[in-house]
Amino acid sequence: MTHVPTRSTLRRSVAQVTAVTMALNFFSASPARAGEDRCIAVAQLDMPPRILKAQLRLAQLKGGEVRISYAGHSTFLIESHRGIKIATDYNDYVRPPVVPDIATMNRAHSSHFTLAPDPAIKHVLPGWNPTGGAAQHDVTLEDVRVRNIPTNIRDFQGGTQEFGNSIFIFEMGGLCIAHLGHLHHTLSDKQLAQIGQMDVVLVPVDGSFTLDLSGTIEVLKSLKAPLMIPMHYFSTFTLDRFLNLAKSQFEIKMHAVPTIVMSRSSLPQQPQVLVLPGH
Repeated sequence: MTHVPTRSTLRRSVAQVTAVTMALNFFSASPARAGEDRCIAVAQLDMPPRILKAQLRLAQLKGGEVRISYAGHSTFLIESHRGIKIATDYNDYVRPPVVPDIATMNRAHSSHFTLAPDPAIKHVLPGWNPTGGAAQHDVTLEDVRVRNIPTNIRDFQGGTQEFGNSIFIFEMGGLCIAHLGHLHHTLSDKQLAQIGQMDVVLVPVDGSFTLDLSGTIEVLKSLKAPLMIPMHYFSTFTLDRFLNLAKSQFEIKMHAVPTIVMSRSSLPQQPQVLVLPGH
């Protein structure tokens, strides 16, 4: 006897196909060509979980390629050619869909760190030093190097907490990527020298909890990176406020999906702000 599907069965099937299509669109990205290695260096918002449940097998990266996926808030999943996975500002509210090999954290608010990181993470790198002074990290794992530059943050009494934040630098696939963390001030000449020449900057653009917008633009101009990706914005209004100011200085481009695959050869010719969806 031929089985005739019920309406509820058909609805479930359509929903499953739609879910798979949406997940595939999430992880789609344009291929990029590999480039040579180089990095030049001189020297309390509570949010609902945004953990993706779909576990899809992504295409293998080519040599010189890096995959950057925006999980939300200040958290990105950054993946290298050899499969090393990094989660930035790893916390209890917004996490990537996989356990990273390296997790960086900052402590301005609980949405930027966790006191209970997954024990499977090989390297947990807090952007502050729990015993005092500046955090110092320089970790190499397979084809990835991670280092940090400490910065100060405001405390809740309006004072300054020295070395409470870190800018993390990821050197991989011939690219230099900076995650500015919960940055509260512009950068000194010494810090700029320590950071070096960046290709990609992941920048907080809320303009209030972190650095004000004029200061944010000043930092981006001083870093001179060809690609800047906004993070730490809470609404389209907040994002648009930053973009309206940034468009006089940089090209603005909206990306269709939260993931991009890139290499040195695919970097824009003119400084560009690339918005990945999700916040």
